[in-house]
Amino acid sequence: MEADGAPDAAALERELRAAVAADERRERENQAKLRAMRQRLPSYEEFRNIVLASHLKPLEKKDKMGKGRNVLWNPCAARAKAPQANDVEIPQELDQLPGTSAEFYRDWRRCLKSGKEKYQLLLELGGKALGRIFQADLGFGLLGEFLTVLAENACREDRDAVLQILQSLSGTKRFGLNVDLLSESEKESSRDLFRKLRSMSGDYWTAGQPSGPAGCEAEREAHVVDTGLQEEAEEKRIVMELMKCYQVN
Repeated sequence: MEADGAPDAAALERELRAAVAADERRERENQAKLRAMRQRLPSYEEFRNIVLASHLKPLEKKDKMGKGRNVLWNPCAARAKAPQANDVEIPQELDQLPGTSAEFYRDWRRCLKSGKEKYQLLLELGGKALGRIFQADLGFGLLGEFLTVLAENACREDRDAVLQILQSLSGTKRFGLNVDLLSESEKESSRDLFRKLRSMSGDYWTAGQPSGPAGCEAEREAHVVDTGLQEEAEEKRIVMELMKCYQVN
């Protein structure tokens, strides 16, 4: 909103463009799914690859012959020429964090080159923002990519943030369908991720939990231990519930 109470035209235009882009992506993916079904593909992997490549455009004759072209035939394959100084930093191409699913999908595909960069973006956004961005629809294939990135990069220091991300994603629409459509490799990544989280659970409160110095009051020390055990039990419960949601045995 502007100072006089009138709506911000630029913000409304951005929201409209993002909504249109999201609708176009859904329509494009739906058409790709129908084409893939008509082809009677022998495996789910081929079906999935066709849907994930639905944004690609075929080369025209002028792209193959004659002088060099100025426009990339695959805009989502654009890469920055300058190497990043630090793999875990979000690239400079992202001048601001995505606020809509269309913006996220664009940045995830175009600007982020490594799993560490993608992992850092998920942490920067956090579970609350991701849940809001994908409340209406979690794009086809994204859940599996998220699980793979989290499994490869999750560490004990990020455990709480990873749990919040998993909780928020489990609340998105058609989440159960997205879980059913995970590939075998993505399901294995999901199992690896929860194995990591469960192993972190055992030492989460003991690591970095100093024993009380000599002279500490026994009652206070007992209270700290009891609180830690309660919180550990609660986090274990959350992990077990998430494992059911993500169909991890």
